[in-house]
Amino acid sequence: MNARPCAVFLAIAILVLGGCSNRSREVVIYTSVDQVVSEPILRDFEKQSGLTVRAVFDTEETKSTGVLNRLVAEAAHPQADVFWSGDPVRPFVLIKRGLVAPYESPNAAGIPPSFRASDGTWTGFAARVRVLLVNKNRVAALAMPRSIRDLADPRWKGMTAVANPIFGTTTMHVAALFTTWGEEQGRAFLQALKDNQARIASSNGEVKRLVASGGVAFGVADTDDAQEALADHAPIDVVFPDQDGIGTLVMPTTVSLMRGAPHADAGKKLIDHLLRPEVERRLAEAAAHVPLRGGVQTPPGIKRADEFEAMNVDYARLADEMERMQPWLKSWVGL
Repeated sequence: MNARPCAVFLAIAILVLGGCSNRSREVVIYTSVDQVVSEPILRDFEKQSGLTVRAVFDTEETKSTGVLNRLVAEAAHPQADVFWSGDPVRPFVLIKRGLVAPYESPNAAGIPPSFRASDGTWTGFAARVRVLLVNKNRVAALAMPRSIRDLADPRWKGMTAVANPIFGTTTMHVAALFTTWGEEQGRAFLQALKDNQARIASSNGEVKRLVASGGVAFGVADTDDAQEALADHAPIDVVFPDQDGIGTLVMPTTVSLMRGAPHADAGKKLIDHLLRPEVERRLAEAAAHVPLRGGVQTPPGIKRADEFEAMNVDYARLADEMERMQPWLKSWVGL
């Protein structure tokens, strides 16, 4: 073989082997956590690990269903190593289909058992929490609402707001109430909301705007909505409801290792990184997420989960309840 063919062969071999080497130094993550929040954390992992992160993000249009549907569609030929969910419910769609591999990260040890699967199929961390936003100009300190049930109290008729319960975290909240109180009490509460002329807003963001502007006296939204209102110097107080009763609903982000992951070892390293206390601290600062482990430093106004009473929730059951009650909820809102 003369020199030129040898050189060509060598160049091709280097390209092929180099390509294989590059692919072995990467990890693929699908996430429904907002890109503006999740991407800086993934880039930090790249710097620390030397691995290349290929991330697939949900868009505003797909609203947390795009990457989930893609994971289901790719079941026969998995492309993702890790799923980082913005809520604790969607992982169960994958778990039921056998698409998740158990992995118990050593960094999960500090997270309370109620926020992680005993079999390692999902681990929760940095969470949003359902809170009451109260306009201080419309509600006296002595009359401050303390429970979700106060939304249906006749003394606040026409003065409360909740986001449409067939969408987003409000669906999860209603399902949690149904599983905690039972269906009879749950339906009675929603009927009481309607009788009390509670405003049905298009989103948690609209609830925040209504409360901040004084359009309503108070409403229920998420901790990130509350923090945005406080940052805008809106005249609001934030109340963690039902501290003397069922507790406040906590909605962790979760991370899972995909079964058949092309880069399983790299996926485990990424999961270990996401479950570090430092990441919970960063998510508290960037997105007002509540750390689930104790001892994590948080910005002013952000609590840790050990600083309030959390609702006792079976997230797998919650996922089933959300699916089961959708037709009834659509009827309730008149769709």
